[in-house]
Order: sequence, then C-alpha cells, then structure tokens
Amino acid sequence: MINFKTTKFLSDEAKTIREEVFVQEQKFVNEFDEIDNKAYHIVMYKDDTPIACCRFYKNDKIKDNYAAGRIAVRKEYRGKHLGKAILDEIENEVKRLGGTSISLSAQLRVKKFYELSGYQASGDIYFDEYCEHIHMEKIL
Repeated sequence: MINFKTTKFLSDEAKTIREEVFVQEQKFVNEFDEIDNKAYHIVMYKDDTPIACCRFYKNDKIKDNYAAGRIAVRKEYRGKHLGKAILDEIENEVKRLGGTSISLSAQLRVKKFYELSGYQASGDIYFDEYCEHIHMEKIL
C-alpha cells in the first residue's frame, strides 16, 4: 500500500532518499540548503518503507505560488509511475494550502515527464549542480 506523510521539517527518511539519489547517484555536492528549513517535505511509503520524497514551499515572489523540488524516487522503485504519484500529492497539498500554481526547476532530461503532467517550460536552459535545468510552471 502507498501512503504519504507531510512534515514541516526535513525528516531522516527524506534526507536519506535525497542522499542516495542526488548525492550518491548524481554526484550533487550542494544538496541540502536553507530552503529545507522553511519547506514542507513529503515522503512516500510503500507499506512501511520510505521510497520517494520531495519538498515544496511558499514562493514569496509570486502570489499564491509554491515552489516544488527535490523530487526523488529510490532507484529500485523507478519506472512504476511513483514520480507522478508524488507530484499529484504535492499538487493536492498546495491546493489545500490555498496555492493556485506550482513552479519548479526541472532537470532537462525529465522535462517531458513534467510536460505530461501539465507543466509548461519557460526561459532559457541553465546549469545547476553541473546539470541542465529549465524553469517550469503549472496553474492548478
């Protein structure tokens, strides 16, 4: 059974998943930052095993907008549409908090994934942690 837990702090489970995916696999060196202290964190569980996570927070620059990111699925659980499930959960939480749109910085290699979920790209491609990214947004 899949379920979710949302916290207002970076849980050990979310931290472990992000370390596995972004630090160990993708070799990012600046994975954790001050945003973690103000963000909501969602962890997805299969039965009692934490298998995916993300964070989202109020974007103070755009009215009723939330920024989402750090969406990570453990390697052995990829290809099972869990990224879409956690994205749906972010959208549900943002709506519950009164948000009307979500912005994110997508790795260019997964741009199509976000487009299939209704996100639209804008702006130029840029590098973050040695990886190509693009700004994307969705109106809820």
